[in-house]
Amino acid sequence: MATRNPRKSFRGEAFHANVFGALLLAAGALSLSACATPTVGDLPIEQLASARLISATGAPGGTVQLMGSGNTITVALVATGLTPGMHGFHLHQTGSCTPPDFTSAGGHLNPYDRHHGLENPTGPHLGDMPNLEVGPSGTVSTTVDLRGMQTELMKILFDADGTAVVIHSGADDYRTDPAGDAGSRVACGVLERA
Repeated sequence: MATRNPRKSFRGEAFHANVFGALLLAAGALSLSACATPTVGDLPIEQLASARLISATGAPGGTVQLMGSGNTITVALVATGLTPGMHGFHLHQTGSCTPPDFTSAGGHLNPYDRHHGLENPTGPHLGDMPNLEVGPSGTVSTTVDLRGMQTELMKILFDADGTAVVIHSGADDYRTDPAGDAGSRVACGVLERA
């Protein structure tokens, strides 16, 4: 009597599950492209704002989109021309990006007067985002949901002096106040309403 090799069987089932999953994703993508308005569940997705990132030399450095669905705002970032490794990524309190140091963007967006850091028990700032992990190509993309309700967040993001998106030269340590010891500012973009 032949014995069934469970490892071989599992790999075959995993392969078929992966193929089936890929087909489901492709079908979902096709059905979304046929819709007039993209949705998440039953909620429409709308572009709320965008920013064009520039490097310290003023060269194009990517894009940022703010997408809204229901009460959620999602930050979708695609950045290019970065050094490989970890980079801090934040929303800053002033919508100004004067190269080469981008100090015109001010400090982190912090309307609730909290301490810096995603791992700080008395934090985080509203503008604190997870680090970006940049691969050898110097390109990275990520999405992050902002903490809070869309209506309130839009008022904060688009107050009288606006908001900037900033990428730093090093990793944010998620604790050190006020800026996470993330190094110099290497890319910046001003958020503008759609």
